[in-house]
Amino acid sequence: MPFYWILPVLLVIAAVGYVLGRGRAMRSADGDARNLHSLPNYYGVHAVIAGLVPAALLLAAWAVVQPIVVDTWVSQSISESRMQEAGSRGLAMSEVRRLAAGLETAVERGAITAERARSASQSMDIDDLREAVSGAGIALTGNIAPETLENAQRYNRISAVGSAIKTVLVLLLSLAGTAYAVSQTTKEFRARKSVEHGVMALLIGAACLAIFTTIGIVLSLIFNTIEFLRLYPAMDFFFGTTWSPSFTGRGGASQLGILPLLWGTFYISLVALLVAVPIGLFAAIYLSEYASKPVRGIAKPLLEILAGIPTIVYGLFALLTVGPLLVSTFGDDGWLGVDWMDGGTAVMTAGLVMGIMLIPFVSSLSDDIINSVPQAMRDGSLGLGATHSETVRQVVMPAALPGIVGAVLLAASRAIGETMIVVLGAGAAAQISGNPFESMTTVTAKIVSQLTGDADFNSPEALVAFALGMTLFVFTLGLNVVALYIVRKYREELE
Repeated sequence: MPFYWILPVLLVIAAVGYVLGRGRAMRSADGDARNLHSLPNYYGVHAVIAGLVPAALLLAAWAVVQPIVVDTWVSQSISESRMQEAGSRGLAMSEVRRLAAGLETAVERGAITAERARSASQSMDIDDLREAVSGAGIALTGNIAPETLENAQRYNRISAVGSAIKTVLVLLLSLAGTAYAVSQTTKEFRARKSVEHGVMALLIGAACLAIFTTIGIVLSLIFNTIEFLRLYPAMDFFFGTTWSPSFTGRGGASQLGILPLLWGTFYISLVALLVAVPIGLFAAIYLSEYASKPVRGIAKPLLEILAGIPTIVYGLFALLTVGPLLVSTFGDDGWLGVDWMDGGTAVMTAGLVMGIMLIPFVSSLSDDIINSVPQAMRDGSLGLGATHSETVRQVVMPAALPGIVGAVLLAASRAIGETMIVVLGAGAAAQISGNPFESMTTVTAKIVSQLTGDADFNSPEALVAFALGMTLFVFTLGLNVVALYIVRKYREELE
């Protein structure tokens, strides 16, 4: 039974359990809710949790385990000759999975019958089967080998059996959990405690999921970075000044020094912060301290619209508008008459547009922080004879400084991790230069380029993307640690 049928059945079981649990509780209390330990709804919710949660956990576990078991089972049937033709067991299994998915989709779309998909063999016209699958919109590369077809059919048969077993076990577990919860229901049963424990377990599970996901990402970066450093010298990577990857298959032809990428990343981020921080901070001061309510009600939402614009739009704006505008100003034929800029892609192009993108981050966070300063501090300063501007400068801003520093560092982290703007606006030249009108690139841009194309995933040219990601993660983590340190330091001084 497909998931979109299992879910409604589970919801029906849960609804029935809610009605039965609540009704049984009321009957045990002779219809008087005051005789119950908990409110009547808690007994119904207890039955819902008992029926849904175990079934949902089994469903999730089955979705993870079944593909692994089926792959392992079917891969044992792949012959040595077929592995040699495909290149490896993994590539042969990829063909099997792709053909199995194609057969299933073709059956669902009516291109072939389920019986034909199950009974296809070496004796039938495989070209007709390929044509039918392709007619259903499933692209298959190369010819269908009889062994691959047989393994794909076996893959679908085992998956179908596993899905049937999953459906039965999930429904039985849901029914058993609901029945057990309803049988527990008496007027003395502490349903509220049980429901609260269930909700607490759900919250803890959500927190653990986020933590384990983060740990998984970090471990993936670490293991792949270690594999890269095993294939490529660490000193050349961390201290090399040349970035020139080679995908020609010549061993040792690539030069993968990270310093040009780090320089481009920090240079573009610096330009962006020089644009965003003053404008955003001054806008926040005006909106929070000087603007009237009607002006603030219009200006703040308009300013925050910038935060909702997709970064690809900013990238196109940099490529098509800002870049040509800078060239017309600082180029050879520009109205300044200087030859500082040859093309539209440059550090200045990406930095200016990224700074515009960061303005709402800085202004919105700074505005909220300035508004959080107690009004009593303002009143005390004004009562001592200070002007409004003096109060803002000498009282409000020092009190809000820790939060403002945090907002600036958050904007810096956002700038360091930006991709689309630098891909379209900064160019692809990996170099170390102080000229802001030259093309440069960043760590994130090269992560995209190294994982795009047909490079061997086990080659240094592909694995370097994980090393770049790990380096970026370390820098961002260090930036956050510095932010926490600064915030705590200023907070202690103010206290």
